[in-house]
Amino acid sequence: MRVDTNAAAPAAASVASAANGRERGRFRLVLIKPSHYDDDGYVIQWLRAAIPSNTLAQLYGLAAECAERQVLGPDVQIEIEAYDETNTVLPLKRIARRVKRDGGLVGLVGVQSNQFPRAMDIARPLRAQGIPVAIGGFHVSGCMAMLPEPPADIKEAMDLGIGLFAGEAEERLDGVLRDAHAGNLKPVYNYMDDLPGLEGATVPFLPEPVVRRTAGAHASFDAGRGCPFQCSFCTIINVQGRKSRYRSPEDCERIVRANLAQGVRRFFITDDNFARNKDWEKILDRLIHLREVEKLKFSLVIQVDTLCHRLPNFVEKCARAGVKRVFIGLENVNPDNLTAAKKRQNKIWEYRKMLQAWKAWGVLTYAGYILGFPGDTPESIRRDIEIIKAELPIDLLEFFILTPLPGSEDHKTLWSKGVWMDPDMNKYDLNHVTTGHATMSAAELKAVYDAAWHQYYSPEHAETILKRAAACRMNVGNMMFLMLWFYGCISVEKLHPLEGGWFRRKVWSQRRSGMPRENPLIFFPRRAWEVVDSHAKWLGILWRFGTIRRRLKRDPSIKSYTDLALTPVDEDAELRTTLMQTHAGKIGKTYGAPTTKKDTPAEAAE
Repeated sequence: MRVDTNAAAPAAASVASAANGRERGRFRLVLIKPSHYDDDGYVIQWLRAAIPSNTLAQLYGLAAECAERQVLGPDVQIEIEAYDETNTVLPLKRIARRVKRDGGLVGLVGVQSNQFPRAMDIARPLRAQGIPVAIGGFHVSGCMAMLPEPPADIKEAMDLGIGLFAGEAEERLDGVLRDAHAGNLKPVYNYMDDLPGLEGATVPFLPEPVVRRTAGAHASFDAGRGCPFQCSFCTIINVQGRKSRYRSPEDCERIVRANLAQGVRRFFITDDNFARNKDWEKILDRLIHLREVEKLKFSLVIQVDTLCHRLPNFVEKCARAGVKRVFIGLENVNPDNLTAAKKRQNKIWEYRKMLQAWKAWGVLTYAGYILGFPGDTPESIRRDIEIIKAELPIDLLEFFILTPLPGSEDHKTLWSKGVWMDPDMNKYDLNHVTTGHATMSAAELKAVYDAAWHQYYSPEHAETILKRAAACRMNVGNMMFLMLWFYGCISVEKLHPLEGGWFRRKVWSQRRSGMPRENPLIFFPRRAWEVVDSHAKWLGILWRFGTIRRRLKRDPSIKSYTDLALTPVDEDAELRTTLMQTHAGKIGKTYGAPTTKKDTPAEAAE
């Protein structure tokens, strides 16, 4: 199998032929992870994107394995092209020309709800030329899992003859490729009731030229899928199932070694809670061996829940295995909000102890925080953010608007009751208001969401974050860079950091359907000014944060800095913090007395 590293098609690799290409013995499989549109209708795209696509890696690995097994017969060569649109301008005309020449299939993979409008805009002109197209991902799977009938956008895809794939592709991709090769792509492949096991399954993989187009050159893989909890806003439990499934420690080691062999040394483990993996210790021990015995250099980013620190040796072994950053599903500090979302596993009196455990090992923490729960008001949101700033040693905090995502219980409940939800799926990106709120108008909720970023990343708190990093012997420069990324994406680019990257691209010809192409005499001068203006703003934020960092470097006492958030937790004193005093009554009502509730390590993991 060859890898095409041509600059015009950086994500091309090999593996495909269909009806009109069978004589040539080729079948071209084009895998595309679509982006989505900004509010002006332009594809959100960067020279280097921030987040790698694990679904693209998984489908590439499966397709490559299909090619090696010659699932279309010994006389048919499968050629794979893989594109992540967040960091690549799609050469759609060339893709269409190659697939028409060789035969094949265009697969739009890992399509989330906010990406479905863009996926359809890619699919329509391809279908108009008779090119087979399939769409899979959380939007299709979530709708089929939770709704009694397909919504309008899914129906449109079916009417266009697009094949829809619900579920996971392990053990199923062979059949899809054979159907496409025979010219018999089915309207629907629904495997939601039959999710595959992961132990020994084909592992995710992307060629190095593709990985290099993400910031930091991060590869990604999932060590497990599924979740036993019942959070009402979550789609994972309904798409990946309530039963956890895991890769073996051997598989995880194989993924790391395969990437190290091609020079890729950074990994994002995409499990929503790595601590829930029954083999977490065996996996970490293997990675520790690679780092400490074989002296291989690599680093990890993982996601965990708020009780992972209760597992003996978990935090220490994560740090030794190379975990440099950890994402924590904090979600909220108000027990009423956590209860409303059925996220009772989060115990706010454990938050400070958990965060201090990570900081003790020099691991950077960043947490998600949801705004817009039924009981939220602008005042309560501002109050709770101030409490977090003062009492919890979180490094980076990213905000989301509570959104009824298709595939979640919240979406199904509102749909069944006929409650209004915005019909534009492009807005379901967690930073747009998509349904009504009990106490706030849409404008008020959006305003408090925008203000939350400025409140948390104020110059005063930016200085506190850097002081805490220095006191914990962390890399202050790296902390400043990540803080710049988080705050700058929102304040300069008006995009969430998870959609961020380096050097925003806007392609004049790739505008959302229904929105006219702008006059090039207007578009290009304005775009030139946007580039200059945005870079000036980025430099302004860099100067502001850099000034703080330079001042702290000159402070000889910085490493002895402390505050309430860094103060070792005393159980009795913890009850007197503003966080606990503010929500004490709610804690007792929701959980029982926190001083008597002691979770076992097994309960902490579940």
